[in-house]
Amino acid sequence: MPHTHISEPPTKPNHESRTEQASRARILTADDNTAILDRVSDILQDRHEVIAKVADGKCVCAEVERLNPDLIVLDISMGECSGIDIAQQLREQGYTGEIVFLTVHEDPAFVSAAFGAGGRGYVIKSRMNDDLGLAVKAVLSHQIFVSRPLQ
Repeated sequence: MPHTHISEPPTKPNHESRTEQASRARILTADDNTAILDRVSDILQDRHEVIAKVADGKCVCAEVERLNPDLIVLDISMGECSGIDIAQQLREQGYTGEIVFLTVHEDPAFVSAAFGAGGRGYVIKSRMNDDLGLAVKAVLSHQIFVSRPLQ
């Protein structure tokens, strides 16, 4: 019987130290726009582990309970659901991880409501490419981040 060798596809070399691997945050993203979910994942996946992309606001709490992420990137307007209401519900259910809101809303009243619901980051979608990575880094370092400029 001839010997068959099955080779695995080449893997990308891993240049991260054990400390860097251990410090990768586990992130759940929630937005009703799947293109935004994909972009958020693209922005974050090099430094963090995107463990779930949730497009239905009604499913966020269950997925957070199931996966217990370190951080949630949460849209404020998710169709029938408000990300602010979702964040309040998560806090009431005992979620202690970090929340970064990602939104089109630039009104300071939304910023206040988001922080009142337990958020520590607020990123305007038009600034997502520049600000999202910075916001996640700041929030994971126990700092607050708000996109500038807010009108």
